[in-house]
Amino acid sequence: MTIHQDWEKTDIARLATLPQPEMSWFKGEAHGRDVAAMPVSKRLFDIALALILLVPLSVVMAAFALLLVVVQGRPIFYTAPRMIAPGRSFTHLKFRTMLRQDGDFGVTGAHKAWRITPLGHFMRRTRIDELPQLFNILRGDMSFVGPRPTIREYVDRYPVVYGQVLKSRPGVTGLATLIYHRHEDKILRRCDSAEATEAAYAQRCLPTKLKIDLIYQRNRTIWLDLWILWRTVLIVVYKDERPRRRGRD
Repeated sequence: MTIHQDWEKTDIARLATLPQPEMSWFKGEAHGRDVAAMPVSKRLFDIALALILLVPLSVVMAAFALLLVVVQGRPIFYTAPRMIAPGRSFTHLKFRTMLRQDGDFGVTGAHKAWRITPLGHFMRRTRIDELPQLFNILRGDMSFVGPRPTIREYVDRYPVVYGQVLKSRPGVTGLATLIYHRHEDKILRRCDSAEATEAAYAQRCLPTKLKIDLIYQRNRTIWLDLWILWRTVLIVVYKDERPRRRGRD
């Protein structure tokens, strides 16, 4: 699947003045066919895999927690409210990779890049900053595969869509992450203010990611989850985000 963005022809500064997308397609799609709730088998898989991974990765997390205290100081965790379902929130756990700033919120764009520490860059590149989410999974807040955790503002803005998307718990990785992550990074790297970042995310990124999340929900199987996990591991290890193709297009 390929997502095309005509971003080079878009004036980022103008996005802040544009109306929010109505997402009429999503509303119709969400009402048209109900999505089943997260199956018990998926939850059992999450618990088993999280417990298995915690055995070796607890050592890695302890080492980086100590390193963060020495290099960056406290707090070592970045905690933020995210939505598990419309009307229900949870505390999202990650290792802190940025300098602290009071009142910080919203999507990370180029205007925040200066706050990412050298150690933070390494942890983000290797996804080590996301390891504490294993505890979110064990608590039942998250799944290994699903839509990326989102803030209340977007769920309240599009409750019908998110009512379907969040039938799967927020994921550490997901189909939208695999397909759209590079495009989203490219878009947000060009935003030099909080207003431009928010506008670019709401106008360009969010509608596409929600569409992919709905596609995942319609086709959700354990085999698809395993494929997404495998592709994620390959991306982290080999830094290659392009799915390999067999034969000719």
